Parts: sequence; C-alpha cells; structure tokens
Amino acid sequence: MHVGNARYLKDSDLPDVVPVFPLPGVLLLPEGQLPLNIFEPRYLAMFDAAIAGDRLIGMIQPALQGSDGALGAGPLSQVGCIGRITSFSETGDGRYIVSLSGVCRFRVLEEVSSGNPYRTFRYAPFISDLSGEYDEDAVDRENLLRVFRAFLDANQLEADWESVERAGNRVLVNSLSMMSPFGPAEKQALLEAPDLKSRADTLIAITEIALAQGSAEGGSTLQ
Repeated sequence: MHVGNARYLKDSDLPDVVPVFPLPGVLLLPEGQLPLNIFEPRYLAMFDAAIAGDRLIGMIQPALQGSDGALGAGPLSQVGCIGRITSFSETGDGRYIVSLSGVCRFRVLEEVSSGNPYRTFRYAPFISDLSGEYDEDAVDRENLLRVFRAFLDANQLEADWESVERAGNRVLVNSLSMMSPFGPAEKQALLEAPDLKSRADTLIAITEIALAQGSAEGGSTLQ
C-alpha cells in the first residue's frame, strides 16, 4: 500500500509530539528513504497508531553513552529525524515492511506519558530542514566522489556511476551518508551536521580516516 505524501513547510504543519523508534546505527535524513522491517509488538502497535493518524515516526538512536542495553528503554540521543510512512505492507507472519521518507530533523525536549507500549516525545523541529533551502553549490562534489570511489575500490564494490553522476549534490550527500557502513557515533555526527556542506565534509573526513586505518592494518576496516 502506498501512502500519500503531505507537505511540511513550517513547524505548525507538524504535531506537537511524535512517537519514537530507537534504533542504533540507523540514519534517516530529510528527503531520504529508509526501509524498515517491523516485528516487535510495541513497534507494530506504534506503526498501527501512526498509520491511523498523521503517519509520522521519529527515528532516533539510543544515547551513545549511558544506555542500559535495553533497546528503547534507556536514554536517547538528543537529535533524530521525523519520517513519514510512504509505503506499507504486511507479511504473512505478522511483520510490517515499511518505507519512511525523511521530513526534518528534531531535537528531543521531553518525554510525554501516553500509556502506550512505545515512547512519545515533545520535540523541536529543525526549521531549516523544512525551508527546502540547501546550498548545494558549496559541496566539494569532486572530493566526495573521489573518496567514494576509493571506498568502493578498497571494499571491491561497484556502483551505478550513471546514477551517481546524475544525482544532485543534496541527494548524493544524503544518500551516501545514509548508506555508509559506519557506526552509531559517525551516523549521529552526519545527522547533526548543521548544513549540507558540513555533512559532506564530515562524510569525507570519516571515510578518509577509515580508509587510512584499513591501509595501516593491511586491509579495509569497513564492513
């Protein structure tokens, strides 16, 4: 089932509270597409409620330090990204296959008691993500593609270079950030980068460090 899109142009277009899905190592960025396989009962309930309501879910990582190991129960990172459910299907064994489209990043303000098995938070949206104004020309595209090619070569991977060359800088930076194989701390740094150029520069720096470490150890450390 495909779910219709909605336009979010200002903070008043968004609800005051949003349910959150804590998932380590997963990155959603504005206008990015994130596929999810939902099977845990509390998150099935969360998606049921979202589909019946405004179709918005807050993707967020558990806190990088201080987590008690119980997924979803401990402290969370301070910044996440709201996604809108844009496609949904149910499997024969009770799982949901969902696609989220990134709307905007948000900063956690306070938890709101809802009586539901999942957690709900009041939040502050990143208004700059809703404006649609991105300085794509500031991105060092040549350097980004150089590092991306080096990463692929180091891991004996291939890419659809025709599609890569055709992509605009915003799509390129955000897509590469979301698909990058780095850990939770690196993914959080990419999420919290203040603008597109900063995100591209962060991705280049993280990749170069990982490539250098792999070279020093006689092989790639990227999995």
